[in-house]
Amino acid sequence: MNKPTILIVDDEPQMRMLLNIHLHESFHLLEATGGPEAIDIVKKEKVDVVLLDIMMPTLNGKEVCKKIRLFNKKIPIILLTALNESKDKVEGLTIGADDYVVKPFDPEELEARIYVQLRKQPGVANNHSFITINDITINSNSREVFVLGNLLKLTPKEFDLLYLLASNLNWVFTREQLLDKVWGVNDVVDIRTVDSHVRYLRDKFKKAGIHTQLIKTIWGVGYKFSSGDSE
Repeated sequence: MNKPTILIVDDEPQMRMLLNIHLHESFHLLEATGGPEAIDIVKKEKVDVVLLDIMMPTLNGKEVCKKIRLFNKKIPIILLTALNESKDKVEGLTIGADDYVVKPFDPEELEARIYVQLRKQPGVANNHSFITINDITINSNSREVFVLGNLLKLTPKEFDLLYLLASNLNWVFTREQLLDKVWGVNDVVDIRTVDSHVRYLRDKFKKAGIHTQLIKTIWGVGYKFSSGDSE
């Protein structure tokens, strides 16, 4: 299973360990203890996103960001820092960083911000471990769904139904097929359960800010997941 590669750049071992704990299931992780090592890794390895601490000796994160931008304009760089002043954020973004996360950070928010950057890279976001369609990211490893960068709370069956539909984009499933694949042949469940769960998902998407009807009804047949405009 190919996972996107994240480079963690931080001189503090505890912070690198913390990031490893939260991110290792979803990503392939590389580590650098300082700026020169990070620059060398970006030159030699295929890195999809850089998580870059600002407060480091020798070369601070802002200097590292500037040096990376001299030879790589496209790689997403997310600055990690304890500095929370607006001027620091503005400076970080103007020197070439793509995002800015303040310590202590929420691990789910950080992961969502990484997904936002991965969506900008064609062919990276859509792999076996997670699916990104429009503003929705589905992580099959952690069974989490992010909408517009925010975690969407789903029941286990809602997740299973969404993942099945989204991983088979534009494929039309009958209600019977969905019932069989999501609930199983051994469960005695009314066929209208499928309709109810589709309605729940649509409602949750709408409340989360997605107004396009992604789960489309195919009248007389069933449902499909589509990235197109609302019907």
